Amino acid sequence: MTATVGAGTMRALAKVEAGPGVELIERQVPEPGPGEVLLRVDAASICGTDLHLFQWDEWAAENLVPPRILGHELAGTVVGIGPGVSRVREGDLVGVESHLFCWECAQCQRGEMHLCRDLRVIGVHVDGGFAEHVVIPEANAVESNGLDPAVVALQEPMGNAVHAAFAEPIEGRTVLVTGCGPIGLCAVGIARAAGAALVVATDTEPYRLDLARTMGADLALDASDPGTEARIMEATGGDGVEVVLEMSGSPRALDQALRVITRGGRISLLGIFNGAVPIELSESVIMQGLRLHGIFGRRIYDTWERTQALLRSGALDVTPIITHRLDLSEWPKAFELLASRHAGKVVLLP
Repeated sequence: MTATVGAGTMRALAKVEAGPGVELIERQVPEPGPGEVLLRVDAASICGTDLHLFQWDEWAAENLVPPRILGHELAGTVVGIGPGVSRVREGDLVGVESHLFCWECAQCQRGEMHLCRDLRVIGVHVDGGFAEHVVIPEANAVESNGLDPAVVALQEPMGNAVHAAFAEPIEGRTVLVTGCGPIGLCAVGIARAAGAALVVATDTEPYRLDLARTMGADLALDASDPGTEARIMEATGGDGVEVVLEMSGSPRALDQALRVITRGGRISLLGIFNGAVPIELSESVIMQGLRLHGIFGRRIYDTWERTQALLRSGALDVTPIITHRLDLSEWPKAFELLASRHAGKVVLLP
């Protein structure tokens, strides 16, 4: 039976037409269909993807058809359920897997839904969570009762870092995290919580390096400093780091990582590069015996289980990453903070 919420209107932050910018609009509260749940959105954090959509770059123009409510990192309370919903209950606080998958392609059939050939994204291809309410498939709702809603929303980007970190064992390894945006900061905390022997973080923004220290980095170094590579080699006894978690999407950062990684090391590549990146494969990768892992999204639902285990165990506190909590009406300040790089995770509270 479909449960309903008052058939009123709600506030929503939407891309109403092609071009830069967004607008705070009024929209009818949606109703859940078969297999869907209606959430009252308690927290929705802003991602770099949202900034691309806001600025309307080439990627945004190719992927989003206005009008569209933005927002794919969110937490909400279930306030309505559609026919066929059997797992979540009204009143549950849930996180949201932002990737919509088809269940039918070869990748979905072998349990790799994060690599679905018909992948769509909440807040890009369907309406998202920068609103007071949102409808999502029950399959994308992950129960998160007892956690701070802002932390629940953070599980979506944090899951990327969990996926990258645990592509191979990390306990007892020396780890370099390149790029200290929110996902990189999560990676620093994950590496520390997982028992890494040494955690080094690099970035070019002092504000973010301070946050990396707060999250447990043994060394937080300016990637543009000519002495950084020497300090990393010194900290690893001249051998180099065993694991690189590349979160920046910067060719310079990847180049630096290849110079400070040990023979036989591994690199998890999560950062998205703007264009082609030249790599000297023969000497730098093949003859060094390196392993490169392309990391995309979260393994459904294994990554979510690992992420929640870290949060519920108390081994990892991600609240220092959440630096700003703002009302939905303060969205201009939120996007300004994100663009400035003088913020961790900025959360909107619809």
